[in-house]
Amino acid sequence: MAIYAEKNAQGETLFILETEKSTYQMKADTNGYLLHLYYGDRIEREDTDYLLHKEDRGFGACPYDLGRNRTYSLDSIPQEYSAGGAGDFRTPCISAEFENGGRTLDLRYVSYKELEKKPALAGLPALYETEENKAQTLEICLKDSAEDLYVYLLYSVFEKEDIIARSCRVENRTGKQVALNAVLSACMDINEDSPLDLISFWGRHCMERNVERRPVAHGKTVIDSIRGTSSAQENPFVILCDPDTTEDFGRCWGLSFVYSGNFAATAEKNQLGLTRLTMGINPEGFRWNLQNGEVFQAPEAVFCYSPMGLTELSQKYHQIYRKNLCRGYWKDRRRPVLINNWEATYFGFDTEKLVAIAETAGKLGVELLVMDDGWFGKRDDDWSGLGDWKVNEKKLPGGMKALCDRINALGMKLGVWFEPEMVSEDSDLFRAHPDWFLHVPERGYSRSRYQLVLDYSRKEVRDNIHDQMAAVLSSANIEYVKWDMNRHLTEVWSAGLPADRQGEVYHRYMLGVYELMERLLTEFPHVLFEGCSSGGGRFDAGMLYYMPQSWCSDNTDAIERLEIQYGTSFGYPMSAVGAHVSASPNHQTGRRTPFYTRGVVAMAGTFGYELDLNTLTDEEREMVREQVAFYKKNYDTINRGDYYRLTDPAKNTEFCAWEFVAQDQKKALLFGVITHVRSNIAMPVIRLKGLKPQAKYRLLCKAEGVGNSEKAARALEGIYSGSLLMGAGLRIPNLRGDWPSFCVELEEVQ
Repeated sequence: MAIYAEKNAQGETLFILETEKSTYQMKADTNGYLLHLYYGDRIEREDTDYLLHKEDRGFGACPYDLGRNRTYSLDSIPQEYSAGGAGDFRTPCISAEFENGGRTLDLRYVSYKELEKKPALAGLPALYETEENKAQTLEICLKDSAEDLYVYLLYSVFEKEDIIARSCRVENRTGKQVALNAVLSACMDINEDSPLDLISFWGRHCMERNVERRPVAHGKTVIDSIRGTSSAQENPFVILCDPDTTEDFGRCWGLSFVYSGNFAATAEKNQLGLTRLTMGINPEGFRWNLQNGEVFQAPEAVFCYSPMGLTELSQKYHQIYRKNLCRGYWKDRRRPVLINNWEATYFGFDTEKLVAIAETAGKLGVELLVMDDGWFGKRDDDWSGLGDWKVNEKKLPGGMKALCDRINALGMKLGVWFEPEMVSEDSDLFRAHPDWFLHVPERGYSRSRYQLVLDYSRKEVRDNIHDQMAAVLSSANIEYVKWDMNRHLTEVWSAGLPADRQGEVYHRYMLGVYELMERLLTEFPHVLFEGCSSGGGRFDAGMLYYMPQSWCSDNTDAIERLEIQYGTSFGYPMSAVGAHVSASPNHQTGRRTPFYTRGVVAMAGTFGYELDLNTLTDEEREMVREQVAFYKKNYDTINRGDYYRLTDPAKNTEFCAWEFVAQDQKKALLFGVITHVRSNIAMPVIRLKGLKPQAKYRLLCKAEGVGNSEKAARALEGIYSGSLLMGAGLRIPNLRGDWPSFCVELEEVQ
């Protein structure tokens, strides 16, 4: 039983949520406030409210109905879901404005109930139950003390996964309109004055999800996006941890937002040293007019606690997202090895070029050709064509079906690139509907990549794009869609809403994107959808609900990808990471990297190629054949196994290593890249993880470098115990050359 509720003699109700390794406690106290008591290591079912420190503090505002009691201030008591305007001066979870202009909310406990199933969230992505992974859900009802405004807090507990999914909905029964200025999804007050670190993931185009760790200081640290997407600049996933927490030791709390639009995560330490962490839709630019009888549903936030360090925390997110967030036909199936023509041809392709690439690729074991940007409308560059999703038959004579039939005849699948949320000014769609993009009348508007953002808050816009996309997908045996989104939202104003509801556009836009995705997934269930936003600019848990993988970054440089994929792995499964072998010199950095190394790095995700195989040497084409065969053979270990970060590439400038271990621990893969080859040194020892201590493993090692690199790799081969490899470790091979790499296969010997 994961949910426990008990009422004591004072009329207080204690709520306890239990997972295998954690306990979450809260209490509706005698004053009617829902207080947060504890979230951490699994403990006995004992009330921890004795840790609350109530005292008369200067400038502490106390609730009116407490009379002369000056020791009860909402500003110093840990709360479960704080409201604005009533004495808590920290970040509020909800802020509302009533008809008289008042902005004070005073939420008091009303009731609770346990739900038999985890509820779906209308129009929003969320975790779901399976037969294997069940959840129990607690719903707590709060009400404003003066108005009939209700807040329902939902807690869904996945017990064996150590996951608690939180969301809330607001219901207006006041008989009047209420304006919501903020509705966050989750809050955690840590009731101890102890130092904590905040880990977040910042970036930019072509360098997403860099790891940044800093102490939580007095004041507020805000990790957010107001770009209309989750963005490359910040990611809606953060970690709180003790300062001494490492990969294998220490307390850490993860908070992941299942949403793809504007977000804000705020960590703050108050004057007493108490830490609050919140997550939800960014209040900046948000205002939702909630009419009487209406309900506003906030997105879901996913909590996870680990007492055993960052690796365990990451693996728990990997498991829950693979099993209880990703959906559909491709959730558990092996995804095809693909080749994308973008860096091979850019806009300059036709049927014959594509068929030539596919013919060579098919012979080498590649299974899917993705036709990228440029196949539609008037699209020979990025100035025009977006919004006109009709085949350009000058490039593709006979249309999509003719191309698809030829690709299928080679034993290959065909995939197609779309950018459905955008429109070019030079397009038939824009000329027919010049008011369908986001802009403020009588003002200029911003261009980014020479394109504008369609107003997805409007149903007629979504219907038009849906009909165009559905016509293309129905016209041929298309089995993959790359859904791209290459600019952020500016001049966010909709002709479909009145002036007093323009604060709803950001969120309605995101709901519209989700609605179209759901519609297409329902109609074309066997199509594999991959997310993209100039690479990893919308790489978040919300997208995983619709698309089981996303293009991790437009930066395909293998050495840069070491850091990008490292940061991504903290919150997202490697099965979601689109990673490809690209040309050398690399198109983004000009770096020349060995072909084998490019393959080693791209193995940490959904594998493919981003080049013209016909330009490769015979030796390189044979390496492609070997890489594809190796990936298919080890697909389950890579995409369903446990992932271990063995080095931090931003700190270890000598080498980078990572490991995959199969769920049954019978197989493992150790990958490594030497990022700084040095002369006359003792190569470092690396300790493996996740093996069976008493089992014996046969090691096979392959490496590429110059000189005696392959001989050095073969010297590692032999049979070793799991305890030896995890305790004493393995000295990595002494490789030479520019960015050499190695792969060690481990298989249990019976």
